[in-house]
Amino acid sequence: MNKTIIAIYTGKGLADPLQAVINQTLPDWRLVSIIDDQIIGEVKQAGAPTPAIYDRLISYYKAAEAMGADVILNTCSSVGDVVYEGRKTVQVPIVRIDEAMARKAVSSCSSIGVVATLRSTLDPTLRLLQIEAEKIGKTITAVDGLADGAYQALVDGHPELHDQLIAETVTKLAEKVDCVLLAQGSMARMEKKLNDMVSIPVYASPQLCLDAIREEYDK
Repeated sequence: MNKTIIAIYTGKGLADPLQAVINQTLPDWRLVSIIDDQIIGEVKQAGAPTPAIYDRLISYYKAAEAMGADVILNTCSSVGDVVYEGRKTVQVPIVRIDEAMARKAVSSCSSIGVVATLRSTLDPTLRLLQIEAEKIGKTITAVDGLADGAYQALVDGHPELHDQLIAETVTKLAEKVDCVLLAQGSMARMEKKLNDMVSIPVYASPQLCLDAIREEYDK
């Protein structure tokens, strides 16, 4: 019987691109999506996930378990910290989309740049890097790079400006660090272009995450 991955989204932007990566990486798996596209706006307004957002996401984890998920995928880095609470409430594995990326970065780099278009995404990603570094007893330096104005540019219908601001931020960070992480899964479409622009590795989360799921759970 095919296994099921249930992906929890806080916005619509990543759903189609992630579906394409799942089709390629886990072609025998069934994908079910739960999308609450109000959450990311609420997180942005509050600056971090509120108790009400925690409750809502945990209810989705419980629903995913009841729906027969073999793996629950938390696709939004801004609410990544909720996963730790969710793991206490369901028996099904919950995977943060950015965990594998963070593990890769801390295993090979000591100075790591993190680029995001939202401050609410930067802080959880920086914490995740420290958690993964502590697991292997390594000291790292994490440097944040907020692509200021990029999120609003995208909302306002200016994707070219959004991409330009991200590229400028990555270029500046690349002078200071050993690698750069794209904190939001939706930025993965820029990964190849950014790698061509700078001389250090630039990592995005979706492919690394799904490779890790395949390795650990596709048995």
